Amino acid sequence: MTPTTATLIVMRHGESTWTDKRINRFAGWADIPLTPRGEEQARHASALLSDAGLKPDVLFTSVLRRSIHTADIVLDGIDRLWIPVERSWRLNERHYGAFQGQTRPAMRERYGEERFNMYRRSYDVRPPDIDSASPYFQGSDERYSDRFADGLDALNPAEIRSECLQDVWQRLEPLWHARIVAQLSHGNTVLVVTHGSVVRSLVKHLEGISDADIASVNIPTGVPMLFDFPISSDGTIRADGAGRYLDPEAAQQGIAETSALGAATAPLPSPETRP
Repeated sequence: MTPTTATLIVMRHGESTWTDKRINRFAGWADIPLTPRGEEQARHASALLSDAGLKPDVLFTSVLRRSIHTADIVLDGIDRLWIPVERSWRLNERHYGAFQGQTRPAMRERYGEERFNMYRRSYDVRPPDIDSASPYFQGSDERYSDRFADGLDALNPAEIRSECLQDVWQRLEPLWHARIVAQLSHGNTVLVVTHGSVVRSLVKHLEGISDADIASVNIPTGVPMLFDFPISSDGTIRADGAGRYLDPEAAQQGIAETSALGAATAPLPSPETRP
């Protein structure tokens, strides 16, 4: 029997140590772990999928541990660690260039309010390039080497120095069509556990949000968002309306927290120095 519908579950990873408001650093492609709260958010996401009767058939993650760990917790909670998994650098967080490893308040102070917001939220303006001598530059990281090239296009992840949201979609689009849409077209339930900028990029594409309006869209950590896809008789798919969060209250809280990180204007104490 030919399937008539498919489901996409997309979510940002749980809170990471640098998303913690006491740290508040741009992570980008830096491989940062989850906090205990982030792990709890992943367990809550798993419970939400269970309560909704959602059973993913396939999983996609980035190659960063905060995405992978979140996904493992989610699938373990619903006894689906056994499903096929594909990991791709194309699902990595946006590469924040010279901002990677720096605190948001420090970058706001260095560049001023207008340039800081332009670099952070603009659709088509990249932050300054990362220096190849930076400890957060990925050029020699094995996961971005030719050994693991996906052959989807000529992009070389080891050479990326900075990205805007437009760049994120351009490197994500080949994976979206070749791998994810292919799964949805077969009527599968697809789980994508990724990062805030990638979710924003997908939401912009699926909901038709303008380049200007996407700047005001924030994504909470650890809350699954659901998209339904009717499948036409020729196998093509199109999202049936806007995405919906499985826990709207937690999503709103998380959106407010994400917005507050960008608005912070003074350095925050680290866990070791706070009163």
